Amino acid sequence: MPLSQTLKLAFRFSLREMRGGLSGFLIFLACIALGVAAIGGVNSVAQAITAGVADQGQTLLGGDLRFQLNQRDATPAESTFLDRLGTVSHSANMRSMARLEDGSDQALVEAKAIDDAYPLYGALETAPQLGREDLFGEKSGVFGAAALDLLFDRLNVKIGDRLKVGSATFELRARLVSEPDAVSDGFGFAPRLMVSTQGLAASGLIQPGSLVENAYKVRLPAGASEADLKAIQDRAASDFPEAGWSIRTRSNAAPALSSNIERFSQFLTLVGLTALVVGGVGVANAVRAYLDGKRGVIATFKSLGASGGFVFTVYLVQILMIAGLGIALGLILGAAMPFAASAALQSVIPVPAKGGFYPGVLALAALFGLLVTLAFALLPLGRARDVPATALFREMGFEGRGFPRLPYLATAVGIALALAALAILFSGDRRIALIFVGATVFAFLVLRLVGALVQWVARKSPRARSVALRLAIGNIHRPGALTPSVVLSLGLGLTLLVTLALIDGNLRQQISGSLPERAPNFFFVDIQNSEVDAFSTLIGKEAPKGTLVKVPMLRGRVMALNGVSVDKANVPSEGAWVLRGDRGLTYDAKQPANATLTEGSWWPENYSGEPLVSFSNDEGKALGLKLGDTVTVNVLGRNVTARIANFREVQWETMGINFVMVFSPNTFAGAPHGWLATLTEKDATAAEDARLLNAVTRAFPAVTTVRVKDALDVVNRLVGQLGTAIRAAAGVALIASVLVLAGALAAGNRARIHDAVVLKTLGATRRTLIAAFSLEYMLIGLATAVFALAAGGIAAWYIVARIMTLPSHFMPEVAVATLVFALVITVGIGLAGTWRVLGHKAAPVLRDL
Repeated sequence: MPLSQTLKLAFRFSLREMRGGLSGFLIFLACIALGVAAIGGVNSVAQAITAGVADQGQTLLGGDLRFQLNQRDATPAESTFLDRLGTVSHSANMRSMARLEDGSDQALVEAKAIDDAYPLYGALETAPQLGREDLFGEKSGVFGAAALDLLFDRLNVKIGDRLKVGSATFELRARLVSEPDAVSDGFGFAPRLMVSTQGLAASGLIQPGSLVENAYKVRLPAGASEADLKAIQDRAASDFPEAGWSIRTRSNAAPALSSNIERFSQFLTLVGLTALVVGGVGVANAVRAYLDGKRGVIATFKSLGASGGFVFTVYLVQILMIAGLGIALGLILGAAMPFAASAALQSVIPVPAKGGFYPGVLALAALFGLLVTLAFALLPLGRARDVPATALFREMGFEGRGFPRLPYLATAVGIALALAALAILFSGDRRIALIFVGATVFAFLVLRLVGALVQWVARKSPRARSVALRLAIGNIHRPGALTPSVVLSLGLGLTLLVTLALIDGNLRQQISGSLPERAPNFFFVDIQNSEVDAFSTLIGKEAPKGTLVKVPMLRGRVMALNGVSVDKANVPSEGAWVLRGDRGLTYDAKQPANATLTEGSWWPENYSGEPLVSFSNDEGKALGLKLGDTVTVNVLGRNVTARIANFREVQWETMGINFVMVFSPNTFAGAPHGWLATLTEKDATAAEDARLLNAVTRAFPAVTTVRVKDALDVVNRLVGQLGTAIRAAAGVALIASVLVLAGALAAGNRARIHDAVVLKTLGATRRTLIAAFSLEYMLIGLATAVFALAAGGIAAWYIVARIMTLPSHFMPEVAVATLVFALVITVGIGLAGTWRVLGHKAAPVLRDL
């Protein structure tokens, strides 16, 4: 029969077969729809946010171009260059202390000073909405200011109250509702306080070496293209090679946000793919159970002359039609997700998600769903193709038939490889995707081995005296047992959840427990050279038992490595953060007390030769640097090249004073700079910390004081929110696992009916059977939970101890929760399905044997 006629006939038979409805395929549909919806929805939301950033790039950046300089203003020549481009708006950002007028309380703020041209795009919204002069203008020596609600709450102030910042007094005239270019300024630990540039100048905070970021935003004439922007960037680099400014364009308004969204969407995509792959086990179970129920029909087909290939085609068409329905449902949910998420994300991300239809990512999700269906359905379909009609009439089903013939096995493996290749190809970080694919394959193989091991142990266990226990152990290792399916379906989701729970728990423990014990009480920033001695005297008086550590502090950008611009250097992702933005720099004649050299030697105390630098070992190796290599940094508009003299071990987790680069003192001779200091006093009470903070703010209003505990509280909240989001995403994979578990248990119900009827005929009571089934599910669930704890514990330890280089601890509460969850799920779902089995009368079932 020609192929077209075969397919047409197979399609007709498939439609007839499906007249009975989708009974037995609800788990199939749910697994496919859930995985497709997760992949399509997450990527659609990411595309919506990216589209929002692209559409509002000018507003989010504050201009068409943004030139940022640290610790200095633009020179006259640089200002002339910028003014010729178009309309320029200048703003200055710095951290400072805002204190009540009577000095009774204070708070850290992110101060932003704006000029008359601000904003070039978008609108500054305040409550009440005031004109610029009324909002920021000077009235009787008092400047105006607007602040976020958080600052009003922290200092318990209201509109009309006054604050002192530096040596200037500011009146809070409005609440800050919306700052159009806030996202381009990056994340801040403190609430925003917005003032005028005249007000910031009057405060006296800007001194030589102060840590201030000057942003020059440019509005180009209408019609400026991306090529024009690129040409301006190239001209700025060639005309001012030592400016050291960071240049961003409207097409790259929020690189940190875009990068984080990309990473998070990649993670969630992999989680969705995990859910889809776990759902593939449900597909295989559903197909096997469905074919098992159709063995009489298949036997009839073959007895009437249908070939094995025709039977395979009939049921493959059915499976694909049902999969298509599940994929369509998943795509509908995924397409709706950007619209549903838009409102929810407004309070989390300061960028409107642009609801829309994104066919590219939805098509990818559909392709993943189709490939998973084929990969897991081909094996049971191929097995059914080769079973002779006589065996189908005679046997219970397809158990014990081994692998199908080679073409089906090779096709299934080929599709699985294609699925893995697509996951890696469409991933932003292919290394992570490759690790994920490898871990998934490894987990599947290990879970298969665990299932086989549980059956082997059950088979080799001594004969139990309890009838119920003996039946339970027998059910674990008998032919067609549920053990492999249950272990595989529940094990992967539980392992993922345990891993994430342990990582989250360890991070929280470090932030709330271990880190505060090792970290200093305070960081002091922007201590002027002329005030260092007086500052030290004050600290000695207010905290005589404390340990004060102070070092010179500058800011600079890495411009080149071994003479090659960092923009052109091929840098691994592990070390790329060192080259992004500005880094804190210092110098020291002596080797720091907390530094351990791993290579090279420290320079002499009176060294006066070519500039030398000590580089952090891990970061230097990640960048591919070695002793004798050169690093060029731009500090205060001047390029300085230093040779690497040594590498040293840096323990970032101590939260003490650490730098990626420490230079020889002659490198920055004569350069204006401030000082950075830490104070450690472990026995200090909260009241003593508050008293010290107040004393420093009163005596040195230009010094920014950061209480480490407050910063850790902010980080802890962020980690908590991120952990909640990640656990919710991992819950998708766990839901898929539970669905597959339910499907696996439901697929074995027909065999359970026969077992129950035969045992009841031989005298077994309902109570005995319930106990036997409960013990069976409990033993399988316990074995799965133990594996999940072991595998998840190892994975979490590796990530925390090896990648994050933090102390790793196993958490008993996670172990208990995992065991309880596994037992409740397996026993609960198992008994829910078995209860109906136990109600069957013996006679009708025995007649069908």
